[in-house]
Amino acid sequence: MKEKATRNKTIDISLEDGKEYLERCIAVEHSVTVSDICNQVIVGDTMKVMEHLPHRFVNLLIVDPPYNLDKDYHGKKFNAKSREAYREYTITWLETVLPLLIENASIYVCCDLKSSLVSGEVLYNYFHVQNRITWQREKGRGAKSNWKNGMEDVWFATMGNEYTFNLDAVKIRKKVIAPYRVEGKPKDWEITENGNFRNTCPSNFWDDISIPYWSMPENTAHPTQKPEKLIAKLILASSNEGDVIFDPFAGSGTTAVTAKKLKRNFVVIEQNELYCVWAQKRLEMAEEDSSIQGYCGGVFWERNSLVAQKQCKETFGEENNL
Repeated sequence: MKEKATRNKTIDISLEDGKEYLERCIAVEHSVTVSDICNQVIVGDTMKVMEHLPHRFVNLLIVDPPYNLDKDYHGKKFNAKSREAYREYTITWLETVLPLLIENASIYVCCDLKSSLVSGEVLYNYFHVQNRITWQREKGRGAKSNWKNGMEDVWFATMGNEYTFNLDAVKIRKKVIAPYRVEGKPKDWEITENGNFRNTCPSNFWDDISIPYWSMPENTAHPTQKPEKLIAKLILASSNEGDVIFDPFAGSGTTAVTAKKLKRNFVVIEQNELYCVWAQKRLEMAEEDSSIQGYCGGVFWERNSLVAQKQCKETFGEENNL
């Protein structure tokens, strides 16, 4: 086996080498209480597991289901379906998870172009759809006869009209290009040694997300891993410390890890034992390092900003992978 480069931090532990991590996961084959599953990675078929979970315990649901593509998830294959079959698949997992949500819960569903059209339509039939977030996924293969697909969606919905939304927790710190002053003083921005900055309200288009790559500690060999920064925005906006975050398609554990770093409780389900190993490894790493790339001092910084990195470190004494 080829030895990885020194700076390559990709988590790709084998099942054989990760037995201790798999042993930390639990199986659910009968009815359980919230205390039984709180802050646990559950290994199993999510549809079957959810039937045994307690009702009305989830404050925030984050779902990253398989997109409607042929994809091999390290031995667990998902085959592309017809539009109608994928719609039925979406309805099935949604109706299974619905009884688990509290009355003022929020829901986020990750999608690509094609699955977004289906997911959005289904969500409108069950929830109050609040918005559709589009984020720039800068990786991707070029296309000879089409535009390169560099965007993904996250649908934001709620159970009702009353829900949690912490605006101040998800503001973005941007460099001020044209400073505006009133009576000679900065208006809604501040002067620092490293430049002029403003904390702005986030829109539903996010262009500050970096996809995990080989030199980042959060990176795993999962083919469709979501960035911690992306999930952090959802968690901070739509939950409070101590709330329960639920992810029925956990993958390599990004939701669980980010929830832990942000002092939330989590319950996640993943059928692939290999991914459960990686999730547990990342949860272990979070004990020593709770940083989230691009998030420092209570704000999200612009992507790849060296000025921001210096400012954050000097101001808060923290080092993040910005």
